[in-house]
Amino acid sequence: MNAPSPAPDEAAGTPGVSFGRSADGLLVALVGETAFAMAPARDGRHYLVTAWRISHPMCEWTRGDFYGHSGELADVTAFRSAVLENAEHQRERRMLGRVEVHSRDHTPWGASQGATVYAEGVTAHSTAGHGGFKLSAEQNRKVHPLLRSKAGWYEEDAEWAIVAITFPQLFTAFERRCAERTIKDSWPDAWETIFGAILKPGESYEKDRRAFEQAHARDWIVVSAITSKHAPGFVETVATPGGKRGPGTEERRFLVPSDGYQVSRFGFVIDEARHQVYGGPSDFVGWK
Repeated sequence: MNAPSPAPDEAAGTPGVSFGRSADGLLVALVGETAFAMAPARDGRHYLVTAWRISHPMCEWTRGDFYGHSGELADVTAFRSAVLENAEHQRERRMLGRVEVHSRDHTPWGASQGATVYAEGVTAHSTAGHGGFKLSAEQNRKVHPLLRSKAGWYEEDAEWAIVAITFPQLFTAFERRCAERTIKDSWPDAWETIFGAILKPGESYEKDRRAFEQAHARDWIVVSAITSKHAPGFVETVATPGGKRGPGTEERRFLVPSDGYQVSRFGFVIDEARHQVYGGPSDFVGWK
């Protein structure tokens, strides 16, 4: 007979947060109705995965109960920190007093299937496929001109952050941190103007992308790659100047050693001194 699984442990000083082990040995946690797990991935890495309202006890959970993906985890300490951060986020959100209302309003993403009122004139809509915020004309005038939408609609993937930095008192600390990251990554010029701070390398995805493209505008950047069957131990690549695409763009094939093909954040740069131009049989379908 198997020994019974230990009961979940409630986090000290954080009521409503429980940690435990799943039936298949994963470190798991529960915050309200939100479940978390530290799921293994390849190369010894781990990811934070989530689910909502799992009906059976924590000791019976398995990896198959989780469907949400919330990023990579460095270690167990990072898992616990992420769970406790979410617990604080949920606590703050309850205190903000947001109100769920019925809505069939028309939005840029289709008919609203429900809305959350954050404050007078600040409403988040959900639709079948997407969603976002609608600001009244009065509230929209408070958005900085560099980020303002004329119609007052702000989609949920990135533009929600514009609403959050404009009305920080309506958002949790976790949401404000996410919004700051999003604005820096997506609209670095606006961030630097509004806050009078210059973003350094590594602080903005968009700014780093521009720097990469400027630095490698004349280099061959890989746009397609496939493991070569004709040249074992190599990756066959197709590269273009500056990684450009489209009709009329010059393309060249290069062979890159498989153990050296590590794609950086913005692409793989061909080193013409080490990576040979390739004109042999291709593994790309349709390549002439």
